[in-house]
This record gives sequence, C-alpha cells and structure tokens, in this order.
Amino acid sequence: MSELISLAANGVGLVLETGPGLPRVLHWGADLGPVDDALVLASTPGVAPSSVDTPIRLTVLPSEQEGWLGRPGTAGHREGSYQHVRPELIAPVAVDGNSVTFTAADSLAGVEFHVELHLDPQGVLRVRHEIVNTGADTWTVDALRLLLPVPTHASELLDLTGRWCRERSPQRSPFLHGLRARESRRGRTGHDATGLLVAGTDGFGFRHGEVWGVHLAWSGNHEHFAERLAEGVSVLGSAEILAPGEIRLGPGESYATPWALFVWSDRGLDGLSDRLHAWMRARDSHPSTPRPVVLNTWEAVYFNHDLDRLKALADRAAEIGVERFVLDDGWFLGRRDDSAGLGDWYVDTQVWPDGLKPLVDYVRDKGMQFGLWFEPEMVNPDSELARAHPDWLLVAGDRLARPWRQQQVLNLAKPEVFDYLLERLDSLVAEYRIDYIKWDHNRDLMEAVPGVHGQTAAVYRLLDALRSRHPALEIESCSSGGARVDLGILGHTDRVWASDTNDAVERQRIQRWMGLLVPPELIGSHVGPPEAHTTGRVTELPFRCATALFDHAGLEWDLTGLSAEELAQLTGWIAVYKRLRPLLHGGVTVRADHTDHGSLLHGVVGDGHAVFCYARLETSPDAVPARLRFPGLDPARRYTVRAIPELAPAASRFAQQTPWVATGVTLPGATLATFGLQAPLLGPAQALVLELTPA
Repeated sequence: MSELISLAANGVGLVLETGPGLPRVLHWGADLGPVDDALVLASTPGVAPSSVDTPIRLTVLPSEQEGWLGRPGTAGHREGSYQHVRPELIAPVAVDGNSVTFTAADSLAGVEFHVELHLDPQGVLRVRHEIVNTGADTWTVDALRLLLPVPTHASELLDLTGRWCRERSPQRSPFLHGLRARESRRGRTGHDATGLLVAGTDGFGFRHGEVWGVHLAWSGNHEHFAERLAEGVSVLGSAEILAPGEIRLGPGESYATPWALFVWSDRGLDGLSDRLHAWMRARDSHPSTPRPVVLNTWEAVYFNHDLDRLKALADRAAEIGVERFVLDDGWFLGRRDDSAGLGDWYVDTQVWPDGLKPLVDYVRDKGMQFGLWFEPEMVNPDSELARAHPDWLLVAGDRLARPWRQQQVLNLAKPEVFDYLLERLDSLVAEYRIDYIKWDHNRDLMEAVPGVHGQTAAVYRLLDALRSRHPALEIESCSSGGARVDLGILGHTDRVWASDTNDAVERQRIQRWMGLLVPPELIGSHVGPPEAHTTGRVTELPFRCATALFDHAGLEWDLTGLSAEELAQLTGWIAVYKRLRPLLHGGVTVRADHTDHGSLLHGVVGDGHAVFCYARLETSPDAVPARLRFPGLDPARRYTVRAIPELAPAASRFAQQTPWVATGVTLPGATLATFGLQAPLLGPAQALVLELTPA
C-alpha cells in the first residue's frame, strides 16, 4: 500500500509516493497544501498502446525496470555484467522535517544507493545520490543522474551559451519530444555553460510565467538536460559526466554525485533568482562584510611591474576610495610574459629585489587590503617546476595535451603536487598577510588522465585547506573570465570574475544573465579604460560606472594618467557604491521585461528603497522610447524617483530631454509598476541610474 510524503517551503511543494518499489515523484512545483490518496488516483496515467503493461511512474532513480526509456538514473556494470540494476528499498523511507532519505539496493548486482532530497527554507530543492559497491570485485560507474519530472505545460526551454568575453548568452527553444542536452567536457564549467537550465510555460519571462530550473553545483565535466517522451513524461536533470573507467569502485568504496539544485517559480525567472540568491545568502560561508572596492592592476600595468609605478597607482587608488589593491600576473619567477614561469611560485628578485614587502606595506599604509594573483592549477613547460617534475602533469602517459596559452595542467590529485601548491600558497599568504587571492584558471582540460573528477575534487580540497589555515582569506574564482562560474566553486570561494571583457555594453548583458544564478555581491565587475582592450569599443565613463555599480564593483585602469575631472567622477561613483551596497548586495534583484529594442531596465529592491539602471545599448527604430515600468516595488508605497547625479551620462546627444529627469517625480509603486515613467532620450552606450526612496 502506498503512502504520501509531502514537503513544503516558501510556496514550493514536493509530493512523493512511497510503496512498492522506489519512491515516485508525483509533484514538484507549487505548494498543493494538504494532500491525500486522491492525488495518486488523479495522477495515475493510462497504459498507452504498444507499451509496458502497467502505467509508467517516474521514480527518484528511474530505470528501464519501470518502463522509463529516457536517460537512466544510473548506469554502470560489474565487468560487463548487471548493466541494468533493479534497486529495491532495504529500509523505510526516512523523513526529518523537510528532508527525505532512503537506501535501496540490488543485492544480486552488489550495489547500494543512498538518496537525499532536502527542501530548504528558500524553496530550493537539493538532491544528491551515492552508490556503494557491496560486491566482491570492481563496480564501474558510468553515470549517476539527478532528475525530476516537470509537467507537460512546460512548453519552452531556456539555456545559456557563450564564449570568451561573451559569456551567458541566452537561447530559447520549444520543449519538444526528445532530448535537449547541454554537455561540457572542458574540465571546467566553461564559457558556454548554461548555469541554469529552465523549462517554462509558453512565453515566460523575467517577471511572468511558471518556470522550473536545474543547476549542478560542480566545476568539472557535467550535463544539464531536458527530455520529453511520447509516453507523456518530461524531466529536467543533471549529472557529472564521467569518462570511461574514471570511477571504478573497489569493494566497500562509494561515489557521491554533486548536489543538484532544483528551483520552481510562478513569478518568472526573477522568482528563480530570488530563491537561489536567498539560498546563497543563507550559507554560513557567505561573505558577511561589505564588498570592498577593488583595484586590480592587470589592465593598468600588465606584466610591467615597477615598484614606483605601482606606488603611484596605489596613491591614486587610495585617494578616490579604493579599499583593496590586487597585484595581478607578473610578480613570480621568470614571468615576463605568459610563455614562462607558471608553477614557480616564488617572488622574482630580478623585478622585486626586496620581495613584495615594500609594495604590500605601502598599500597597507594607504588603508587598503592587499591581494595577489595566482594560477595554481597550471604550469608553463618553460618553468623550473615542469623541468624538474615532468611526471606532475595531468597527461596521458608522456603525451602532452595540445598547448593552450602556452601552458599545461598540473595533476592536483597527486599528493606531492597538492602538497607543493599548498606549501607555496600558504607560505606566501602568511609572509605577506595576503587578504585576497585572485585564483585564475586559463585553459580547458584536454585528454585529462587519470580524470577530471579527481582534479576537480582536489581543487576543492586545496581551496579548503588554504582557507582553513587562513580563515580571513578571501578568494576569487577567475577562469579566463567566466569559465568557472557555478555553485560548486562558490562553495569554496568568495566571488567569481564574470568575464575578461570590461566593455560595459557586453557586460550589461553578461551580468544580467549571470545574475540569474549568482547574487550580485559575488560577481566581480570593474570599470576599465575608455577603449575596451577586448573589443576596441569606446564608451564614456558614466556608462562604465553605472554598469559596474550593480555587482561587486572595482577598477582595472591606470589611474595615474587620469584627469582631475575623471578622478572626481570616480570618487563620486565610489561614494555612491559604498552608500548603496547594503541595498545592492542584500536586496532583491529585479529585471524588467522591457519591450524597447536595444535597452535594458534592471535594479535591486529593498524595504522602501530601490535603485534601477536604465541602459541603452544600441539604437531603436522608435524615436521616442517606451515607458519604464519598475518591477518589484511595494504597490501601496509612494516613491520619489531621482537620477543619481554622480552617474549622470554626458550631455545628451539629443535636443530635448524628458522633464522628470531634471526634477524627479513622486508616484505610488503600483503606478510605477503598471503605468511607468517616460524613458529618457539616451544615445547608445548611455545609462541613467535612478534611486527610488520613500516619499
């Protein structure tokens, strides 16, 4: 006889049916309230012609045994035998608050499965599986997938793709019969990683529609997929992609999947973000101090390290209010360009005859924190390390992978490699009392033997070991920009670098879609020079400042060559950022489904206080732009809307401006959300930042 298990949190419901066989998911979506056996009757499908003789019911670990002919929940074998396991419950399903766990086993095949489902207070459903080899010889794990059903009225799919300097580009498709899979075999998350795979009702947007999403919190090879069978079953799923023979379990050994996060909302994509951001902010490890204004030296000096020049840069940074000074690539042994030195993590005395202490002390005397760039997982063949330890490379025998940025990969799963890197990092952090590490990772892993799984797990262990020795140390995950952005790496670091481009036009789109998964305080965004070094596009300073304001803000620019006017503008922008960062990094991210071609409207809403950015990225066929309708406001509260003068664009290139921009305007939240305000006339690559305060 079956029983129902019903979990609910923050408007989300999960209903499981237990009974003969493994638990089955009857419902995942809106909280249904109290349920009874009538739900089983209401959800039992008929038997389709030319099909198995009983209704197909999707379990938490689906297989061909139950008639599921999509991607199976588990795949593996014992030296070619038992490719199709039939796990059965070996103990009652355990329920503890909003957590469900159970153990199932196939005693003939000699495998046991432990399944966990946790519905967290924010409405995020976390799922993880573990397989244990209970047999007498080796069990090979080919796949262990995490998947949940979605209803047939989820008719569209959204995923993200991209490339270097163009990460997080959305693409939509119908949710048709068959498989839509986004796979990454890059050894890191990837510039083209979807981050969040979403299924939704027809035409869903940021502020409307019912949507279901899945994210795998893992930084190695992985898949996200949506599958719909003609038999009427649709699923969203994810898994680590394992190479053939990568996970071979001896007797008693186990393999656990990364956590998959499943999220649902009836308020469009912003509803998914709201749950995920709240879940991230509830972690014990989430940064609790204000996100400091950063100056990173890369685009200011590149490899041209000179103490006097860097001191002058620190002078300007301190004068305008910078709080963290980060010395980028070029400080270590033999590192005059990117062709040599990686792996030799010793200060180069030819460039720094007295070590880094003179610069570190100077930066600290100016009241700033000090940060340093590393790329621990990589090595240049032209390095003392590679010459001394060719066996430390992550390669197939003696066959090097194709070079990428003139570098190879170190095998961190080797204890001696792990110990060397931990000793070097620990020593340097301790010697210079480093506050912050920019941890880079500039190539995909190719022909990675013994495997990406062990490498990724070792990276996590290395990060944790370093932070355990230096609890106050903060670490940024950079990976040639945004190629390692996932909630797995963010479980071990404090922010991600969104993209190697500081082109503010590109950044507006990149940050908009990166924010679907990651809260703004964990996304690095810097003001670069007028001409972006990645695209050659020239944009004015107020637009670059407006773009960087809405995430973890900083600069990447040679401030020593700036005019007094430019320095004054930056000083004003930093003051605005410091004033607004409690709101920016604690409020609710909102993105309008704005209909005006070539422009975006996004913001952050708090309790009676909000800030929005209206950004025009390109020209529109409309001479007069559409009204701005502000989402997320309290409809009963009156707000005064004013442009922030420190971020005002340069003089408009048009003759007439909308009158409320100069005077401000006060309206109810309901009016601002539905009727809106006439948008100002802006040219391409111009923005207006608007602050909404209680009237």
